Amino acid sequence: MQQDKHPDYHSVVFRDRAAGCAFLTRSTASSDETIDWDDGETYPVVDVEISSESHPFYTGKARTVDSEGRVARFERRYGGGSGQG
Repeated sequence: MQQDKHPDYHSVVFRDRAAGCAFLTRSTASSDETIDWDDGETYPVVDVEISSESHPFYTGKARTVDSEGRVARFERRYGGGSGQG
């Protein structure tokens, strides 16, 4: 295997500003800013605008699309969907 081919993979804290939470994971992302974590170690911190803690899909606050109205409008416009071509 060739040396120095892969990026540096290390522990990083990602801080979600929208939800006000942070989580420790491993990543190739880097930052000059650091944070003291619960285990007493200091890790680089990367601020993100959205994560699974604040994304509408994961929090259950996603908008549902009114597909029934669209189907009814299609059937009114193009017939009742009786299979006639």
